[in-house]
Amino acid sequence: MIGQPTEIVFLTDDVHAKFKEWRECGVRFHRAPQSDPWGAVSATFEDIDGNSFTLLSLQEVTSEIEAERLAHARHREAELRAAQELELARQVQSRLFPQIYPMTNTLEYAGTCIQARHVGGDYYDFLDLGRDRLGLVVADVAGKGTAAALLMANLQAHLHNQVSTYWNRPYLPMVLAQPERFRQTIKKLFHRNTADEAYATVFFAEYDDKAARLRYANCGHLAALLLRPDGGVESLDSTCTAVGLFKDFNCVAAERNLFPGDTLALYTDGVTEAFNEAGEEFGQDRLVETLCGYRHLSSHALLGHVVEEIRRFGPQEQHDDITLVVARCKQT
Repeated sequence: MIGQPTEIVFLTDDVHAKFKEWRECGVRFHRAPQSDPWGAVSATFEDIDGNSFTLLSLQEVTSEIEAERLAHARHREAELRAAQELELARQVQSRLFPQIYPMTNTLEYAGTCIQARHVGGDYYDFLDLGRDRLGLVVADVAGKGTAAALLMANLQAHLHNQVSTYWNRPYLPMVLAQPERFRQTIKKLFHRNTADEAYATVFFAEYDDKAARLRYANCGHLAALLLRPDGGVESLDSTCTAVGLFKDFNCVAAERNLFPGDTLALYTDGVTEAFNEAGEEFGQDRLVETLCGYRHLSSHALLGHVVEEIRRFGPQEQHDDITLVVARCKQT
């Protein structure tokens, strides 16, 4: 069929513009574009062997192409706007984590939160409670994404409001000695402002810097780990239910004395439930082993090594927020 019509058609949304562009490049057209009664615009051209082709535009096709382009542009613009908003949300949420570490004489501590998405529901904090007392908080809001992040921000604001209101008093004693007041504020936070299924597990701890004593309330959270210098490991288990899970919230405290060389670890399930390609979880045993293996390091260095071990164990995509706080009682 050399030198004959090929019946091959090139569709374009603007025959006149394409005709001008191709002709300037040396394409041999039989004639200028012409309009047909049924709404088409066409022009025929040949290749170097004399084979002829048709350059064609149809109003229906042109309209469809333009609609596709506009839809794609709108979709792309929406994606960019959503990405910008998520990045802004990430930056805002990052400011909710501790920016200043209160000074202590007998305890060194560090914390981190590595989020699986732009924003998440994990939270940790270090609070200056006054009278040589440090507040340590780790929380995990149920759910993921923006909804969990908003509730996390509410929880953070609630705790900071409590601290600012009772700054000259011990913090946890206020929570525990006045449970009705605390219950009412929690009820307002979770039951009035959120869905019924919204709740958070929270580990509150008040550290007395002078007495080296830890008073804590574990509200349905994972057990904190207290590693003693002799190799013993103590679990600081739940003392009450998760915050917001039930309308009746009875906050109970427990206490531990800390001694030089003791290491305290608070964490969320993103640490122990990180899994490898075989589906095995990192687990509490590996966490304890890692903490013991690097316990001689500073809190910041210990924290870095634990995170490194978790990432080495499960190098694939992170599925949950990883939040960890470690504190070491200083040697005298």
